Amino acid sequence: MAAGPPASGTGPVHVGRPGELPPLCSQVRLFLTLVCAAVAAVLYILLCSHSPVQRCCSAPALRDSPATSGVRSFQGYSRVPDGKTLERALCRQCAIVSSSGQMLGSQLGQAIDGQECVLRMNHAPTAGYEQDVGARSTIRVVSHTSVPLLLGNQPYFFQQSQETLYFIWGPAKKMNREKMGSTYQALVKVMEKYPQLQIYTLTEEKMTYCDDVFQNETGKNRMKSGSFLSTGWFTMILAMELCEQICVFGMVSDSYCREKNHSSVPYHYFEKGRLDECRMYLMHEQARRAGHRFITEKAIFSRWAKRRNIVFNHPSWAGRRNI
Repeated sequence: MAAGPPASGTGPVHVGRPGELPPLCSQVRLFLTLVCAAVAAVLYILLCSHSPVQRCCSAPALRDSPATSGVRSFQGYSRVPDGKTLERALCRQCAIVSSSGQMLGSQLGQAIDGQECVLRMNHAPTAGYEQDVGARSTIRVVSHTSVPLLLGNQPYFFQQSQETLYFIWGPAKKMNREKMGSTYQALVKVMEKYPQLQIYTLTEEKMTYCDDVFQNETGKNRMKSGSFLSTGWFTMILAMELCEQICVFGMVSDSYCREKNHSSVPYHYFEKGRLDECRMYLMHEQARRAGHRFITEKAIFSRWAKRRNIVFNHPSWAGRRNI
């Protein structure tokens, strides 16, 4: 029986090759594919934006990366007691762990320990705080004023942590090798007791360089303005030399303490009940002499973050191009 004409209101019938879909079906399938892709992209963005750790800090580094395999020499860091210049490979990913009370309850220990290199400051402990700050210490940057605190707990800092590299900074009168400054003498004695330790001091040239960086960024002479650089300053400069990516944990922005609803936390996570963090920052920022310019330094770090691969976590905040 011959086929009749199409029913009223229908268009011409498409007859294609076997297995070929009509144009309308192909268009519907393409539309549904695009919709699914769009939904997946939106879900990915929403999930990642609520992650407590930003993307560059979420996965462990590839320790055998070609970019990090070559040993390099870093001028300005002199080994105790032989004076040899620091030589090591770059770290692909670094965690700088703040000593701030912001770290309490953060549950970031695993994310921190997942970085290739972990940098800590002064005598900040890990024992008892592992869930929040992690357990590993690749590098510890220490002020000359904190050296006695390390000496008072040698089994913890030196006997158990022999894989840690120590970087000690301080004024020439304390750190001088030839004249055997008091801090340098103490470090030599520690090396005699623990010969496997790796302790480096910042040279006078490196200390001057760090002062010059501060003046270039602020327009103020550090000494004439009554400013003392913080251990965080030296840690950030060291990290920018050693690390390809820097993830900072527990450091607030320069504007944080001006926010009405900012949280009140201890200045140090391991010294509960002591002075509030923001009060300490504001007190030092306003000091006419011998003040750490914590807030100014954080504003500078914010600017550096736009030029370097630096990410701030807990609290998370973005760097800015201008202070």
